Amino acid sequence: MTKAKRKGHGELGKAPAARKGKGAPATQGETVHTSRAPMEPMRVRLTFTEECLGTLSAKPDIMRDHIASKRPGGIDEAEIAALPDVDDTVKQETTVFARTKDGGPMLWDYQIKGFFKGACSALRRGDPNEFGSPKIKAHKKIIDGCIFPEPRQIALNIPTDGEMGICERPLRASTAQGERIALARSETVPAGTTLEFDIVMLNPEHAGWVQEWLDYGRYHGIGQWRNSGKGRFLWEELNG
Repeated sequence: MTKAKRKGHGELGKAPAARKGKGAPATQGETVHTSRAPMEPMRVRLTFTEECLGTLSAKPDIMRDHIASKRPGGIDEAEIAALPDVDDTVKQETTVFARTKDGGPMLWDYQIKGFFKGACSALRRGDPNEFGSPKIKAHKKIIDGCIFPEPRQIALNIPTDGEMGICERPLRASTAQGERIALARSETVPAGTTLEFDIVMLNPEHAGWVQEWLDYGRYHGIGQWRNSGKGRFLWEELNG
């Protein structure tokens, strides 16, 4: 049975003196430099403390256009096939979670990378004496080329007493024609939902940055409407 070695509770800030030696547990918010080898996976579990909202369009044509505009390599039809089946117009306007072969909700690996980029971008504006992220140059290239969440499909494990739901909220925008209001609608998974995945790093020294980004998830999470606090999470390392 794998024993959790490190709990990350989002307590960001200056780390104590670095520890050496694989398996040494860390205190909350501590950056740990272990003897992890290059490409050795770091196994983590995320637990949502707030409901998380789906981000993908339920319309396959929109998804194809979006992917084609963002990805030089073109469209991965597996991503289109993983969209849930929707029929009526209201459901088609809902942002959703992709589905596993078993029909459960999931995140794609690139959504974790997107979170890492957002977290690093925010932390780069922090105090360089307190955070490691302000010292990173070309952080997007490092995350794209050197840090890899696995597997490709990351299942969301809903607690036995929970279920998926729908979150509807108004979106307000000031335009040249005046105030405009639209209704946004998203699938949700409840607080307490967990996901487990590996993080593979070409350079084991990047582990401290990854831990810092995961700590940031306590304050700013994953998914739609995260600026309101949705999608926040705590995390723990399972093989530290």
